[in-house]
Amino acid sequence: MDITLNVNGRPEQFSAQPNELLVERLRDGLGLTGTKVGCDTGQCGSCVVRLDGRSVKSCLVLTAAAAGAEVATIEGVTTRGGELSTLQEALRQEHGTQCGFCTPGMVMALGELVDAAADGPAPTEPEIREWLTGNLCRCTGYHSVVRGVQRACAAGRDEVPAGSAASTAAATEV
Repeated sequence: MDITLNVNGRPEQFSAQPNELLVERLRDGLGLTGTKVGCDTGQCGSCVVRLDGRSVKSCLVLTAAAAGAEVATIEGVTTRGGELSTLQEALRQEHGTQCGFCTPGMVMALGELVDAAADGPAPTEPEIREWLTGNLCRCTGYHSVVRGVQRACAAGRDEVPAGSAASTAAATEV
């Protein structure tokens, strides 16, 4: 079947099998390997992309079901100038990545939360942790990731979140 997707702002047209998964199309068909295949069962979150603005696990979405949709992958997250997004930079500053395998999926999922915070209140720590329940990470323990999300949400408010590396460093300076 013939499919059209808008991937990272670019139209893509191709033929797909009815049982082809979106993660397969992104990685194997379009060469967007930042979207990872971890568990292949929707448990780990390493394959999260944004589909029409909502974070979804691309290993659970048929390519045909995404026809006509806007798909954003980790490759499309950086700014037009090539800099890291606010969330990516905040995660870097808070040491919220380790091996990096789960990071693209976390950025895609948490990006939706950070975007929502721009129009409303910043999420609380329990809300951030709840949002993270669909993303497994064996390296970070999530504390640094939570601080990174808090930093990213505060960036638009010109605040430094309590407990962040920057606020801890400032508090220990004499």
